[in-house]
Amino acid sequence: MTEVLQWVSNNLYSFAVISILAYLAVSILVYFFQDIILFRPEKLSREFQFEYEKLDFQEYLIDVKPGVQLSGIRFKAEKPIGVVFYLKGNSRSIKGWGKFAIDFVRYGYDVIMVDYRGFGKSTGIRTQEDIKSDLQIVYDKIKEKVGEHHIVLYGRSLGSGFATKLASSNNPRMLILDAPYYSMSKTTGRYMPFMPMSILLKFPIPTYKWIRYVKCPIHIIHGTSDKLIPFASSIKLATINSSLTRLHTVVGGGHNNLHNFESYHEILSRIFTIDKLEFDKENSSIHFQRRKKK
Repeated sequence: MTEVLQWVSNNLYSFAVISILAYLAVSILVYFFQDIILFRPEKLSREFQFEYEKLDFQEYLIDVKPGVQLSGIRFKAEKPIGVVFYLKGNSRSIKGWGKFAIDFVRYGYDVIMVDYRGFGKSTGIRTQEDIKSDLQIVYDKIKEKVGEHHIVLYGRSLGSGFATKLASSNNPRMLILDAPYYSMSKTTGRYMPFMPMSILLKFPIPTYKWIRYVKCPIHIIHGTSDKLIPFASSIKLATINSSLTRLHTVVGGGHNNLHNFESYHEILSRIFTIDKLEFDKENSSIHFQRRKKK
């Protein structure tokens, strides 16, 4: 009996040691490879030519630091009454995201989009602080041409956190969050509940902390069937700065297909106009299909 207990004790000890080593190994991998997990950039050559049907645009290269440039595009409205600074999601480049500018140009707004570092034609190494700094530089450049009361910040998915940070440090006309997360730590923690993501994550992006300091109207748009970032995250965010926040629901909407719902476009109409514009399907993104992975 003593020998059996000793065998069990030794094996439990070995199992514990192996488990701890495996846990540490996974933690190290998450820490050093999280950029690959969180970001899925599409890189473009400097010679690449952007093309957008039905959109008038101008390309820019913006110097943010010595040796670091951001690739940006300004989509032009015929008689602009303001600017939408659109902060995109974590995948691809403005090559594919640019087509969504049509949903704001129709309301008389120019649209500015930039690629984060390492995306598209943009250069540089990504850190949370650098992305925040880069976007503030772009925002300041927009302010040189347009009064802040004419600037709308629109953050989509990953961009929602950074848009919230910009709004908390500036005074735009309004902030629109499309499928936002409570914090990146909370979102990634759903998929790795056994990992201390608040410690490991280099991009914690605490939207919930920044949103309390936003002083402009806040509009949150979220689909009820979003599997990546649950609708509940928007409900929680909406309660933090509730006097300035309005939550808009797209029933049945997922994470990547809100633009395929008429209700999404009706929400934009309510946000951008006093009188609802007649919905023009041909001049909207409702028919855009997400490109399938090869």
